[in-house]
Amino acid sequence: MLKAGQFAPDFELPDVRSQTHSLADFVRDGPLVLAFFKISCPVCQLTLPFLQRLAAGGHRVAGISQDGVSSTIDFLSRFGLTFPTLIDEAVSGYPVSNQFAITHVPSMFLIEKDNSIGWASDGFRKNDLEALGRHFGVSVFRHEDKVPEWKPG
Repeated sequence: MLKAGQFAPDFELPDVRSQTHSLADFVRDGPLVLAFFKISCPVCQLTLPFLQRLAAGGHRVAGISQDGVSSTIDFLSRFGLTFPTLIDEAVSGYPVSNQFAITHVPSMFLIEKDNSIGWASDGFRKNDLEALGRHFGVSVFRHEDKVPEWKPG
């Protein structure tokens, strides 16, 4: 998996509405949290709603689903996720997941305007997500959230 300090490769992928987006388009206006996930992954189901809190706070988040469009749309609806979501599925060989050297999900990256990776994390790591929230000035977790310290992806 790519690490903080490395550079993210530019890419183009369709979103759930078949509109194509590039990484360059997303980072043009500032940093972006990019989260790779699968809809069947319980750790993704735990993690992505906390990333939604960043998005709801006005910060830029995009998902990359490794599943098909209709099942991804159902997943987004089920978990109340409103951030843009791109499709990088098996039928196309997971080209972007492979460029980022993803071995399991969720895998998340903070991509800066120059395509440098400022933060990277995989699985559910409470400390990592808290650090990301502090970077943006957002509390990712609330007092009533009962979350583990760590869950592997």
